[in-house]
Amino acid sequence: MSTPAAPTPPPRGFLHRGDARARLQAELESLPTEERDVVARFLARRTVARNVRDDASASRTLGERVADRVAAVGGSWRFIISFGVFLVAWMAFNAVQGKPFDPYPFILLNLVLSCLAAVQAPIIMMSQNRQADADRHQARNDYEVNVKSELEILQVHEKLNELRERDWAALVALQNHQIELLQQLLRREAGATRPSGP
Repeated sequence: MSTPAAPTPPPRGFLHRGDARARLQAELESLPTEERDVVARFLARRTVARNVRDDASASRTLGERVADRVAAVGGSWRFIISFGVFLVAWMAFNAVQGKPFDPYPFILLNLVLSCLAAVQAPIIMMSQNRQADADRHQARNDYEVNVKSELEILQVHEKLNELRERDWAALVALQNHQIELLQQLLRREAGATRPSGP
């Protein structure tokens, strides 16, 4: 089983303005649509990050808000304790009555609990589905931010490499100039120390 080849790094100067547009266009076309959008935003200097949670909560319908509230209440200790108190009170009230409205096997209570579970479970599942959808959007946004950050880092590396090359060129030119000056000094000294002829 052969291992897949490592992806080739972007060509040198990929994000530099002086590069050929054809190479940039070819690189952009090879990207998936979502990443192409991120690169387009990066090149246009627009932001990618957004608060997906706020966007999702602002666009909730009435049913989604009710489902979220039911899920929040139904999944709390306050609900469990108060519901436990209600069950004990129901059973105690029907046990001490001479003619209870729901005698011992508590069939009416079972019916109420079954109806509550039948209604509450799908509502909580709706809330969880909406939450999972919001999580998917958040993960997508995080991915886009990571892609843009990677592009920013590549651009910074490009600029650092360019500055380093420019500094090296300046350093080499300065060193060559110093060597020339030294050679001139050596020639002058050699001319001054030569003995004059007879």
